[in-house]
Amino acid sequence: MKNVFAKATVIALSAGLATEAMAEEWNVSVWGKRRAFTEHIEKLGELLDQKTNGEFTLNISYGGLSKNKENLDGISIGAFEMAQFCAGYHRDKNRVVTVLELPFLGVETLEQEVAISNAVYAHPAASEEMAQWNAKLLMTSPMPQYNLVGTGEPRDTLADFDGMRVRATGGLGQAFKSVGGVPTSVTATEAYQAMESGVVDTVAFAQHAHLSFGTINQADWWTANLNPGTVNCPVVVNIDAYEALSDEHRAALDSSVPEALEHYLENYGKLLDRWDAVLAEKGVKKVEIAEDVIAEFRAKAADPIRDKWIADMEAQGLPGQELYDLVQATLASAKASN
Repeated sequence: MKNVFAKATVIALSAGLATEAMAEEWNVSVWGKRRAFTEHIEKLGELLDQKTNGEFTLNISYGGLSKNKENLDGISIGAFEMAQFCAGYHRDKNRVVTVLELPFLGVETLEQEVAISNAVYAHPAASEEMAQWNAKLLMTSPMPQYNLVGTGEPRDTLADFDGMRVRATGGLGQAFKSVGGVPTSVTATEAYQAMESGVVDTVAFAQHAHLSFGTINQADWWTANLNPGTVNCPVVVNIDAYEALSDEHRAALDSSVPEALEHYLENYGKLLDRWDAVLAEKGVKKVEIAEDVIAEFRAKAADPIRDKWIADMEAQGLPGQELYDLVQATLASAKASN
């Protein structure tokens, strides 16, 4: 009888340990605070918890695991399993996805931004480059076209941009530089202080970031229709951690990505719907840039920067022209299907 009880105890303990071993918690490194930009990650955590009955969960840390410019490095050494970063923070580490940051690509909606991001992320050159950092591209963080907030008199001509100190990263920074602007790539979390102290005259952000990081509270005006481009901010996972998942947990993760992005788009849409009310509430003037000014800006920024990007990528052995053509073909298809 003692042997029977002993065996039963061993079986029960083994079962308990097996159940515990199945539990999976991933650490996720993001920054700032919970906002529209991170809602797909929050939703992903909810979906994983639901689909796995609590066996696979996300511990989402807002700045507690790494600085935002070091998230890709953290992924590469396995310091955490998932992270968000923006390509403009370290363009040399994620050259392929910077095609999505070229100015004046012609993207009009968040859905189109998702489509072109998915196409580039699926390209072998993108996955191969990310693999060098032990990273797998999981999903994008689609953002609308960036626009400026600034203080003093509105800057609504190219002459006004000459000498303008602007917080703008990646292709956006290059675009403003092409018309005499002086770009600086301070991080999102540093933008408010840079604006408050006069280090920059203007800040280029998407709407949620102007709210989240407080730059809208410093602003006298907002350019409603400049739309020079946006930044691309992937969510990546550590390859070793991804491959170590059980088939069930991996399937739960993969299947939750489209649902998480759908939630993100719906949530961001609500923010865009009430943006004019936000401007009115904060006393920020909505500035419409003349079409001929935008056309002149596009002529000076789009073609030269695109051609240089393609040449630079090809010189490094990357398919620059192919990637740009992929973006344009995907964008045309997305517009046709709307």
